[in-house]
Amino acid sequence: MTRTDDGAALDIADLVRYIAKGLVDKPDEVHVALVEERQASVYELEVAESDLGKIIGRGGKTARALRTLVTQVAPRSKKRILVEILE
Repeated sequence: MTRTDDGAALDIADLVRYIAKGLVDKPDEVHVALVEERQASVYELEVAESDLGKIIGRGGKTARALRTLVTQVAPRSKKRILVEILE
């Protein structure tokens, strides 16, 4: 993955999209948007309502694993990197 300022955001969004598409039944309905906030970069993940449980996982384990992976891959910066799953 490219770790430049411009390319890093795109790569992380692509990573989130790739993982989510592999988990759901309706990959065409997976959308990832980057929202830049003052102290955080928030990746908003939206999937079909019927696939929401597959992204969250039992007890939130899948969502937690996705968030952990993103924070480990993200370049170090002063901003926090967050993944929000939209309902």
